[in-house]
Amino acid sequence: MSETTGKKAILELDGKKIELPIYSGTLGPDVIDVSGILKEGHFTFDPGFMATSACESKITYIDGDKGVLLHRGYPIDQLATKADYLDTCYLLLNGELPTAEQKQSFEKKIRNHTMVHDQVSRFFNGFRRDAHPMAIMVGVVGALSAFYHNSLDIENIDHRDITAVRLVAKIPTLAAWSYKYTIGQPFVYPNNDLNYAENFLYMMFSTPADKDYKVNPVLAKAMDRIFTLHADHEQNASTSTVRLAGSTGANPYACIASGIAALWGPAHGGANEAVLRMLDEIGTKDNVAEFMEKVKRKEVKLMGFGHRVYKNFDPRAKVMKQTCDEVLEALGINDPQLELAMELERIALNDPYFVERKLYPNVDFYSGIILKAIGIPTEMFTVIFALARTVGWISHWLEMHSAPYKIGRPRQLYTGPAQRDI
Repeated sequence: MSETTGKKAILELDGKKIELPIYSGTLGPDVIDVSGILKEGHFTFDPGFMATSACESKITYIDGDKGVLLHRGYPIDQLATKADYLDTCYLLLNGELPTAEQKQSFEKKIRNHTMVHDQVSRFFNGFRRDAHPMAIMVGVVGALSAFYHNSLDIENIDHRDITAVRLVAKIPTLAAWSYKYTIGQPFVYPNNDLNYAENFLYMMFSTPADKDYKVNPVLAKAMDRIFTLHADHEQNASTSTVRLAGSTGANPYACIASGIAALWGPAHGGANEAVLRMLDEIGTKDNVAEFMEKVKRKEVKLMGFGHRVYKNFDPRAKVMKQTCDEVLEALGINDPQLELAMELERIALNDPYFVERKLYPNVDFYSGIILKAIGIPTEMFTVIFALARTVGWISHWLEMHSAPYKIGRPRQLYTGPAQRDI
């Protein structure tokens, strides 16, 4: 538990003074413990939980004003450029970056669990071919709980640990299969000679007929960075959903499925899809200047610029821009829509209107461009987000279950009818 500062906030209610302890974390503002208000017959009112700490966590820290994102204390740009996704997974799950020996052992565990039970593949046949891949993911990930009855004891640390490994290992397989199913191609099984990102691209784009398929190393590096940059983002809507579901004692697969469902919402996980839709609406590069004038007049929304949390700049965007440039150069793509996107970026980085308002391109802007360049369809963007974020979700779930916790029970300000008789 965090330490009290020794300071107290004084709240006066109906002439009575209530002392509320103030806690201090490692970083960030001090937190007032308002739980004592309940004893006095009152609740606090905080729509959207914008000023409420619902838990204590050691995993991720964000300072939106300064553009800071730390995982276990490490800046996100350092993790994305000096480590890889599985390093980041190990860090989120265990609290420290792995030694060479620990990394080797962790990679081996992941490789050993990339396969899914053969009966899982039959679940896909219950979906229409035109089903959204996120609908498939919600169903199939939740269904994994039907296959691991012998390791669902959430009080058993060994069960919790193997579940985390299984989820990180199997989600790429299920994600790739959700794509293959919707385009009518046969499932491609994992190739454990490849690394994590390579394996995902291999399952996405190879076919049994293409026996010489090779994963482009530039694209694999870009995919790994996308995974790393989306691995966790503190107590956002989907992570909070996973914690809330977990607080009931629900099995971890159901909890992760609930996180996927929350991420599916366009206000949360659909931002890079919205970027591509915006580019479709703009049409051509020649229309960009007029579109940006409409943005200034507040006639249209500019998607992929600015961020709800980051009031200065998105610390993930700089690394993603570099990766975006590398991918476009490696592929030599002559795509009018990508040229359009680059013109949007140029104007936003140079026009005083956008610079003064700090409407810089964010991670969603660049990740959408990269995924399109790689050949991943728009409806798969949120699936890839879910794939990357799974390790963050399960890390928060593990943290919650490693200490005493209470079932989540938000209260309400009731404004309906008073009691009335029939």
